[in-house]
Amino acid sequence: MAVTITSAEAALKSVYLGVVANQLNINSNPLLAKIRQSSANIWGKEIIKLAPYGINGGIGAGSEEGSLPTAGGNKYVQFKAGLKNLYGKIEISDKAIRASENNVGAFVNLLNDEMEGLIKASSFNLGRMLYGDGSGLLATTSKAVSLGDTFFTVADARNIIEGMILDVYNGDTKNATFSGYRVTYVERGANESKIYIDCPSDLGTLTTAAKLYVQGSRNFEITGLEAIFGSADLYGLSRTTYPWLNPYKDNTDKEISDIVLQDAIDALEDKAGSEIDFITCARDVRKAYQQYLSYYKRNVDIMELAGGYKAITFNGIPLVADRFVESGTLYMLNTKDFVLHQLCDWNWLENEDGRVLRQTTGYPTYSATLVKYADLICDRPIAQSKISGISSTVTNPFEIPTGTE
Repeated sequence: MAVTITSAEAALKSVYLGVVANQLNINSNPLLAKIRQSSANIWGKEIIKLAPYGINGGIGAGSEEGSLPTAGGNKYVQFKAGLKNLYGKIEISDKAIRASENNVGAFVNLLNDEMEGLIKASSFNLGRMLYGDGSGLLATTSKAVSLGDTFFTVADARNIIEGMILDVYNGDTKNATFSGYRVTYVERGANESKIYIDCPSDLGTLTTAAKLYVQGSRNFEITGLEAIFGSADLYGLSRTTYPWLNPYKDNTDKEISDIVLQDAIDALEDKAGSEIDFITCARDVRKAYQQYLSYYKRNVDIMELAGGYKAITFNGIPLVADRFVESGTLYMLNTKDFVLHQLCDWNWLENEDGRVLRQTTGYPTYSATLVKYADLICDRPIAQSKISGISSTVTNPFEIPTGTE
């Protein structure tokens, strides 16, 4: 069987699409795997959803012959959010297709490599967006770029990986001179990291506090956790007018312990009747909690999650470390309050003829683009918690201070 563009398209649609969609929905991030996905409440290009708050008011007690309670129906507000456009693109050269046209095995390997690369890149960016604030900000430079430099210096490089193509902004203005270059290497350090890019050595200078974004993504990403825990209006509503849009936040410096976790859970139960079913934190926080458990000689219980992920637990609740959570930070979530609303599941972008593989104008290559239109909605922000300022170490309660033996 000879390999053709037609057979390649058939493979992308019938063989690879379902696998890729499952990988991105379930296996790309443990938190995303816990969140329900739905095509409900989609109106044109927007998500418009009635969100209930409080309880029904038509309850009460009275005398044997007294009046019945006054009816008081459920209270609702209308959430509005625009569908975000999520893309993933692969590219195959005409030469590669022709070289494997009489070798199906070689062509399958070619497609497998491209799809694995697409899944890896998409999974990284989905996870990053899930914990972001929707702005797409990757990092802010902490040192000026000098003449001859081919790197940016940032304090935190957790959102950046080799292969990304960057946009650079000075305030709200895109810096065209420094944008459009690809990350070649990330030199990670404890207090600062260097982001090397494939640029010429004579770009010029750049002042500090330049902002780095994924190409074309500034202010177009999904409404992640940092947006939900932020201070700006949420889903078109004012947090001042609707205080229940404000989640529980604790930014007091502290060491991690069972009491710290239980205090947050109790506060959420009292305030919102929330049942926490997922805890996610930075890796240094998980390490500190494991250290805490070791001091008290506690066994570490392991739970297997959807997608094959493994997590330690607190009172039966999975506690997962994620690279995209800021150092010293922990989230306690009721994932039943989250829905990823989508116009459709992952699909290939087709032209008017139903083709998914298209020749790149002016180049001997063919590209295919995976697309999903979606955004994340949290029905009850008040039922979620963020604890920050957690120390990366825990004091040993059984250690005798030096000089007191």
